[in-house]
Amino acid sequence: MRASPHVRHPHVWRKPGVCGGAPAIRGTRFPVRSIVGYVLRQGMAPEELVREWKYLTLAQVYGALSYYYDHKAEIDREIRRDERELERLKQAR
Repeated sequence: MRASPHVRHPHVWRKPGVCGGAPAIRGTRFPVRSIVGYVLRQGMAPEELVREWKYLTLAQVYGALSYYYDHKAEIDREIRRDERELERLKQAR
């Protein structure tokens, strides 16, 4: 699968000071990696996600998933980094 870096993703932004500059749902602090975690890793339906976080729309969730598939390697690195940090914090207890 090849990345499509030139495809516009209107529901995703990178903004300095928001999520450490990581891709997030435009206008929020909800990172794309969290959408991936809930939907693709935990099996939460996009409809469940928007019921839980009422400020999100289905279009934003699917837009984030589209962004993920176009930037999979980058987002997967962010997820692995977060997992390593969580493990480090657990072991520091």
